[in-house]
Amino acid sequence: MIQRSHRRPSVEVSSYKGKGGPLWIKVLLALFAVGVLSFFILLGQVMGGAKDDLSGSPQTMVILGCQIHDWGPSVMLQDRLDRALDYLEDHPEMTVVVSGGQGPGEPISEAQGMADYLIDHGIARENIIMESLSHNTHQNLVYSARHLEEAGVDIKTGVVIVSNGFHLTRARMLAERVGFENISTLAAPSSHLPSRLKMYIREPLALVKSFVFDR
Repeated sequence: MIQRSHRRPSVEVSSYKGKGGPLWIKVLLALFAVGVLSFFILLGQVMGGAKDDLSGSPQTMVILGCQIHDWGPSVMLQDRLDRALDYLEDHPEMTVVVSGGQGPGEPISEAQGMADYLIDHGIARENIIMESLSHNTHQNLVYSARHLEEAGVDIKTGVVIVSNGFHLTRARMLAERVGFENISTLAAPSSHLPSRLKMYIREPLALVKSFVFDR
């Protein structure tokens, strides 16, 4: 009798090996993910500093400049000046540094425009120091410190920095590097929505740039 084998021929199945694409694509995707994560961490830092933070009794105020037009301060600069005026109403004795040079297309220096606005709103001219050479935030604070020291003001006794909220994390960092101590901040609103959105995208990158280069 012929016996039949019940063994079936084996079928060789090749093992599955996933294909994830070329290595350079993986590297690019990883770098992109790290970049996005880093941006949002920095944005959190920027937003965390976008608030009033007052301590002690600062005797000096520094208002950081922004664009001046033929008709007067830009919307963002007016926001800064109006926030400063709110505070100065209860602290009229403060020394106020208005800081900003003359940029392309500006009819006068930002410092001059700010001083004019403050004087028109009742701030005594003798309480205002104009710093009109700076063209970025680092220079704003370096030159403002020099003007205060030349006026006999100790920059370690307390200062309140006024700018739009998005700007204050970087401004505080740079002020500390310059030598200011006991730093307070006043966060002006950013009434112009397109500018506000643009600055919250730009400022995390500017924070990195200032951290690395502005020393």
